[in-house]
Amino acid sequence: MKAFADLFYQLDQTNKTNEKVEAIVAYMRVASPEDIVWMLALFTGKRPKRIVNSTFIRQWAAEKAGIPLWLFEECYTTAGDLSETIALLIPQQKNKQGYSLTYWIEFLLSLGILPEGLRKEAIMDAWDRLSPNEAFVFNKLTSSTFRVGISQGLMVRALGIYSQQEPSLIAHKLMGNWEPMTLKLSELLSADQYKADLTKPYPFYLAYAVEGEPEKLGPIEEWQLEGKWDGIRSQLIKRDGKVSIWSRGEDLITDRFPELEAAVNAFPNGTVVDGEILPFLDGRILSFNILQTRIGRKKLTPKILSEAPASVFAYDLLEWKGEDIRQWSLHKRREMLAELVEKADLGQRLQLSPVLEVSSWAEAAESRTHSREINAEGLMIKNLASPYLSGRKKGDWWKWKIDPLTIDAVLIYAQRGTGRRASLYTDFTFAVWKGEELVTFAKAYSGLTDKELVEADKWIRANTIERFGPVR
Repeated sequence: MKAFADLFYQLDQTNKTNEKVEAIVAYMRVASPEDIVWMLALFTGKRPKRIVNSTFIRQWAAEKAGIPLWLFEECYTTAGDLSETIALLIPQQKNKQGYSLTYWIEFLLSLGILPEGLRKEAIMDAWDRLSPNEAFVFNKLTSSTFRVGISQGLMVRALGIYSQQEPSLIAHKLMGNWEPMTLKLSELLSADQYKADLTKPYPFYLAYAVEGEPEKLGPIEEWQLEGKWDGIRSQLIKRDGKVSIWSRGEDLITDRFPELEAAVNAFPNGTVVDGEILPFLDGRILSFNILQTRIGRKKLTPKILSEAPASVFAYDLLEWKGEDIRQWSLHKRREMLAELVEKADLGQRLQLSPVLEVSSWAEAAESRTHSREINAEGLMIKNLASPYLSGRKKGDWWKWKIDPLTIDAVLIYAQRGTGRRASLYTDFTFAVWKGEELVTFAKAYSGLTDKELVEADKWIRANTIERFGPVR
């Protein structure tokens, strides 16, 4: 745990990618295989769910520190971070026993079955056995506020260096529903294990926003333009007779779309298609809000399926007859994809994402202005010679989104934030005019930089008309 806590602090104190990669590789070279697997899980979002309510944690920490709760809360407001506040306030023990990261993760998972009294006793005992740095990270894990500035691509680089494997292979291995409780590091890195997981998707290729005008990209003939659809980016996979549908967030959503599962079953074995799941009815794309009505349902009734029918607009073909074809040019992959869609003949269930037929960037710009009319967010611009890469890469794939809609609103209330923002007015309530009356319509808690929040706070203090307790 000490080595992992040290790694956490190293990563938190630098914004240089190479330094982060070096720190992670150095950790993996001294950590146990079990701890490495948990490190990978924590840094890729597979964190344990919150075990203890933060209200209880604050009460127990105040008791452990021997101070009243109000004083603990004042300390929390000043420090701005609950985990750090606890680590600073709890008494420090001279003799610390070294336990592994895996030990403490399993310890936290075991708390779920304990009654509140025993849970409190276990947490307090844990604080006695941890150094301040370890306690800080432990508290982050306990409260499920563990966050660290590590991207998937950075983890792929570090694990590739450690295992001496190609980054593209590592990225593929980290996809899917691997379970840190049962998976061994040797299995994760094994070529046999990699080949055996027939449901595993490829890492998604993501686009950067166009900077300035797209004309600078060169002749429009070198680019493929298509709609930027507002749906669920997915991969549809059929291998060895098994069908799986994965979202970009690495959620297996096959059971959410039974009509698409049946459609994918018509693919030949060894096929992986990248596309967008969209609500589609009577020849037109519906609003994404309609699709959301079925996403969270445990039971999909015939009524829901008929009111929110799903279709896949296919973008790309990543695997064909068991061969990884991501290094083929987009032009070649698209030709093969068109052939697949035509032969599958699945009607509205599987459609080729239409390519925009334009001869100039000016025509493309004009078409983009009509995006909302077809429930699109703008245009995608893809180099016809590009391979299908992993993650967000600059150069070949761009998104040219339409400008957001704007509204003139009145800021009517402001309230202080919490934690590090407890001294600033950061929570805003807005209204619009209805005749001579102001009608509340939205609240906002994010979207401003720290510098902008300071400026807003200063303006709010200078323009306060009335106060209602903590609200201005």
